[in-house]
Amino acid sequence: MNALTAHWLRLELRRRLRSLTALGLLIALASGTVLAGVAAARRGDSAIERLTARTLPADVIALPNQPGFDWAPIRALPEVEALSGIAIAPFFVEGLPEFFGYLPPADTEAMRTIERPVVLDGRVPDPARANEVAATPLFLTTYGKRLGDTLTLRLMTPQQAEDLSTWSGAGGGPLVPARIVGVVRSPFFSDSITTPGNLFPSPALVQRYTDNFLGARRDFGFVNALVRLRGGEQAIPAFSKSLAEATGRTNIELMNLHDKTRHLQRMQGFERDSLLAFALAALIAAMVLVGQSVARYTTASVGELQALRASGLTGRQSLAAAVAAPVLVSVAGAALGVALALAASWWTPIGAASLVEPDPGLDADWPVLIAGLVAVPVLVLAGALLAGRLALTTPGAPRRSAVATAAARAGLPVPVVVGARFALEPGRGRTSVPVRPALFSAVAGVLGVLAAFTFSAGVTDAVSNPARFGMTYQLMLFMGEGGRVFGPTEQAARLAAADPGVAGVTLAYSDVGNADDTSVALFSFEPDGTPVDAVLTEGRMPAGAGEVALGVSSARALGAEVGDVVTLSGHELRVTGVGFVMPAAHNEYHEGGWLTGDGFRAMFGDGFKYFGAMLALRPGADPAAVHERLAAALRSLPGENTMSVDFVQPPEAATEISNLRVLPILLAVFLAVLAVGAVGHALATAVRRRAVEVAVMRALGMTRRQARTVVIMQATLLAVIGLSFGVPLGVALGRTLWRVVADQTPLFYQPPIAFWALLLVTPVAVLVANALAVWPGRRAARMRIGHVLRAE
Repeated sequence: MNALTAHWLRLELRRRLRSLTALGLLIALASGTVLAGVAAARRGDSAIERLTARTLPADVIALPNQPGFDWAPIRALPEVEALSGIAIAPFFVEGLPEFFGYLPPADTEAMRTIERPVVLDGRVPDPARANEVAATPLFLTTYGKRLGDTLTLRLMTPQQAEDLSTWSGAGGGPLVPARIVGVVRSPFFSDSITTPGNLFPSPALVQRYTDNFLGARRDFGFVNALVRLRGGEQAIPAFSKSLAEATGRTNIELMNLHDKTRHLQRMQGFERDSLLAFALAALIAAMVLVGQSVARYTTASVGELQALRASGLTGRQSLAAAVAAPVLVSVAGAALGVALALAASWWTPIGAASLVEPDPGLDADWPVLIAGLVAVPVLVLAGALLAGRLALTTPGAPRRSAVATAAARAGLPVPVVVGARFALEPGRGRTSVPVRPALFSAVAGVLGVLAAFTFSAGVTDAVSNPARFGMTYQLMLFMGEGGRVFGPTEQAARLAAADPGVAGVTLAYSDVGNADDTSVALFSFEPDGTPVDAVLTEGRMPAGAGEVALGVSSARALGAEVGDVVTLSGHELRVTGVGFVMPAAHNEYHEGGWLTGDGFRAMFGDGFKYFGAMLALRPGADPAAVHERLAAALRSLPGENTMSVDFVQPPEAATEISNLRVLPILLAVFLAVLAVGAVGHALATAVRRRAVEVAVMRALGMTRRQARTVVIMQATLLAVIGLSFGVPLGVALGRTLWRVVADQTPLFYQPPIAFWALLLVTPVAVLVANALAVWPGRRAARMRIGHVLRAE
């Protein structure tokens, strides 16, 4: 740095310290926002991958659903690396009536050789101590608990363990004091967005109180297993074959846990893209706002330094002196921005990724932070040099707007013509106005708002309409499991159909059909009177024994389309439709397949895993009242009866997508603020920099009202251009984003319409633009004409 530059820098720091401080804070806020967004996107996108790399995750859950199933031969299969039993039974906590514990570990392999969790605090429970539990972070947050607290676990009686109707929260068995010894997280032992947190007791609890989990008779309760395979997901087909050979059963379902991981990665991918879009919008805003500030500062400094050109100051020297202060401030601002981004990492990742982050807390993404620390001063230097060089050159003829020219030729009023020029002609030199940033921001603001509200309309429609997930029924009558019925099922079905609030009843038996590399939960679709509506995205429901309608995810897994033939458990079935299926214990609403009653019995005979009936209610019927009537009617049936009627819960995907609307809305707000700032800045700059032009017109007879009209026309034209391009592009973008989410979730796509947003966007945009024009218009109307012209 030469002596002149150093002297000028000291002078600038003394006389413009406030302006330079404001510029530095603006750079820090902008760079911190951008870096935090990019770092959060990268952190969230890699969360599940980093978690699985450290936790020995299971590849499948094997689901024989068979009391007394012998897992020893399965452990010995060559494909099995580790296996851990999980009891299919609940437990409860005294004082927490809404908590429902489920799937407690049943042997000592859990949390050690398989699903070995990341321990966020404390340790894993001792497998020999029944009084120890591990908690997930969300459990502690939800219930206000801490590591070391003691809970009282409430177990079922052996009789309750054999009666599914009591699983909703009875638990009249032993009370077991248990201490929270660890806070853990793994792909399986984790939180989900639909639960208030989880507890995972020591395996000793199930081993010591086996009757309270599986029943005393041992002919009802059962243990399924988490299985880790040698070779990972690629070994599933070989394991399925070996499992069938070892057990003589071809209907043991294997739940591929990698599918769950991929689903989570898709949700995290949307959150990542939203964060990157937010960071990109912040970057554009920073380039507009910081760029304008740097350009104005550099241009003013070059103008002041021109007085020294006569004493021998070269253009290069004046340029170096003019850019020194902005570049120095940008270095300090970038450093502060890095610190802000690092502090923001405490609250990332967000959404679904936060539930699987293995290292919550502060996180330094050094590639991103260092890149920002270097790139910010470089960009400021480049912008300052460009602005300085433009200030040193002789401005050429200003570009004319075709719209303003056409308005003049059409003989429109002078305020209209001048307003169009102010809105569309950038000018040169001292009269330049940030026209392009204002136009871009106006379009981006309208586009962002319409896209966000259109996307949000799709989310609202899906969350409030379970039929988008194929759930056209509100109650489920559970009547059998494991080939055994729980009572007089025909009478129960008739009672349900006769209830005045029930519109349709469809019986459904379920079992599992196995292909080479996947399992498919198959359901019979047997209407008892008026059928429950089935939701398909294409094709039709099966009509014969050799036909099947597949869930969308199962169709993808099998590589099948409508008209194809698939082989499940040795039976060839023609695919007649693709859509959504009844969710059950081992399948989601988009997995599985529908068969006719004859088709189901042709495959499975009289056997089944589960048996129930879907109950669709009439419009306006009160689900709680119908539930109460049916529950009472079931209790009145003769003989041993453990049938139950339950409310159908919305799928986890509904909660997942409801969380997705936050980031688009935040991005829309950011873009709207950017539009307001850019348009307001353009209006104020036009009046200030073209004050001479306004003063001349005022001197020639333009009234104060006409001067205000000039600014109003400028603002209105910017709003109209933003609406002309932003509305159609925003609706198209919002629907495209919703289509992507609908395909990935999946759900039935219905083009969303943001009615109120479409109705109000035009008047609101014009109103806001004209509100921004009030102050500059008042300034133009009150301009001191003589003072401006004399100064010129």
